[in-house]
Amino acid sequence: MKKTTQRRPTMTDIAKLTGVSQSTVSLVLNNASGAKFSDATRDKVLRAAQELGYRMTQREPNALTPLENEGERNLIVYLADEISTSPHPVVSIDGARDAAFANNRMLAVYSTHGNAEIEARVLDATLGNPNVLGVIYATVYTRRVSVPAALARVPTVLLNCYSNDANISSVVPAEVAGGHTATDYLLAAGHRRIGYINGEPWQDAARDRLKGYRTALATADLPFAPELVREGDWGPATGFEETLSLMREPNPPTAIFCANDLMAIGAIEAVKQLGLRVPDDVSVLGYDDQEIARHTHPPLSTVVLPNYELGRWAVETLLQEEHNRAAGAPVRRRTVKLDGPLIERVSVKVLSETKQLVTNNINE
Repeated sequence: MKKTTQRRPTMTDIAKLTGVSQSTVSLVLNNASGAKFSDATRDKVLRAAQELGYRMTQREPNALTPLENEGERNLIVYLADEISTSPHPVVSIDGARDAAFANNRMLAVYSTHGNAEIEARVLDATLGNPNVLGVIYATVYTRRVSVPAALARVPTVLLNCYSNDANISSVVPAEVAGGHTATDYLLAAGHRRIGYINGEPWQDAARDRLKGYRTALATADLPFAPELVREGDWGPATGFEETLSLMREPNPPTAIFCANDLMAIGAIEAVKQLGLRVPDDVSVLGYDDQEIARHTHPPLSTVVLPNYELGRWAVETLLQEEHNRAAGAPVRRRTVKLDGPLIERVSVKVLSETKQLVTNNINE
């Protein structure tokens, strides 16, 4: 399969090519001590990295060179509202850590649980450290934030959040594009009755993925059918219940797009309870590419939430802005939305003679 992409290959690309998680790719490429995976997995990841032309950011993390100046600031503070309540933040931390190490910097991670008092105390304790280069300010849910006033005196990049402050760069997932990619994939597979189980509607991710779903339908000249949309809560139980609800419709869907993998797992179980098969009778597509998506029955096709790349981009941007500032060059603030690829496994069935079109879409 020929790879013809103009962008720099990423660990997400390696994970897609090899079928392993981004965390495993990171452990292999960083030669992490104590990591327990087979020689076959290591060799597969290394071969994929070579095939794609992947290179670690600027320097290999295990070959750090001394700082040019002994007093150079080398500490990046990573301030997160939550880490343990979701599998996503730790992958972003992996990306930020790898980018920091590759540039001879250290990453110090703090979790505040969204408590303003804890946040203020952490910033008060850390920003007085003369070794602090800057701050990555991260949130577990994509949302607009009011940036703490203390960050005005230190270089800062927002991760998975954004603000009205035009002087701060931010990076978030391209959720509308992700919802569009997922729906378009099902359309290319011949599905026209596509159910959608969304997450909690107050969240940016849920609103934007739904927008992508609706945009893809409109692009295909298909009307939006409200009876095919359900609101969930990101958990497998609602995926199960809402799939049963969708399949009770007089004209049920042939495919169900779930706004995350956990709800998709519930959807698969609901289809089985009805005596039907995935994908022969009903196709199911997820979102996030959590580790468990590889181990469902059948393995789940899904859209990658690019957590690792979000972390890496945030640190690289912080360092580039600091480099420009030190060199007297203009510091251009950016708000970037990162795409994630679609991982094709076996939970989606092609209904018509469109297999070649689907394959072409995946390879583009």
